[in-house]
Amino acid sequence: MIRKLAAEFLGTAILVFFAVGVATLMFGFKFTGLSVAAGVVATALAFGLTLLALVYLIGDISGCHVNPAVTMGALLTGRISLMDAAGYWVAQFAGGIVGALALWGAFSTSPVYNRKTTGLGTDGWGASSLIHIGVGGALIFEIVLTAIFVFVVLRVTSSTGNPATAAIAIGLSLTVVHLVGIPITGTSVNPARSLGPALIVGGTALRQVWLFIVAPLIGGVIAAGLHRLFYREQDAGLAPESQEGGEPDVIVA
Repeated sequence: MIRKLAAEFLGTAILVFFAVGVATLMFGFKFTGLSVAAGVVATALAFGLTLLALVYLIGDISGCHVNPAVTMGALLTGRISLMDAAGYWVAQFAGGIVGALALWGAFSTSPVYNRKTTGLGTDGWGASSLIHIGVGGALIFEIVLTAIFVFVVLRVTSSTGNPATAAIAIGLSLTVVHLVGIPITGTSVNPARSLGPALIVGGTALRQVWLFIVAPLIGGVIAAGLHRLFYREQDAGLAPESQEGGEPDVIVA
């Protein structure tokens, strides 16, 4: 279990450091210039490709959840026990915070970086959204995008899924989710990814971070419900193994 928790901690920290780092370069340092679309594509690819690599890197150890919403889906479909899920959540949030701290420490050595104005790739609504979406719209989008992403993850990593292509499907799914969500909320779909940067930036980002914790977890619950509705037999078959503390059946991220 220590190896699993260490893998979740490291994987989440890596995801935040690299993917949120690209988001900060694109939208904080304004590397995209006048082309918002370029920043959206670059950031979406950073999240998707980083996640794809992580699935191959630590998938055999912990299942590569690196996302509390995915762990919620795995818990409710019987792929992981409640005790193990709690440990995963602690490791993921800790990894997200450490990854954000490392990223902030690196950027702080730049004379043109300012924590308040450059930020750290945080999520938000209202003035913090590229389209100034309201809190209700942000909540709906985060729930829907997370539910779709986690549903895909649960499906491609099921007992009838293809392990060889699961990482590609997961990475591409996260990329598409970010292509849609970045102009709207910045895209969370991962509470651990949102909390770390918000704690460092503070202000509006910290006041709004509750939505990016609650909404993805609700999305994870919905995804688990959809998977149980369509693939009940597979979930039922996994439940006894999860209670025995066996190796993770699912490679998810």
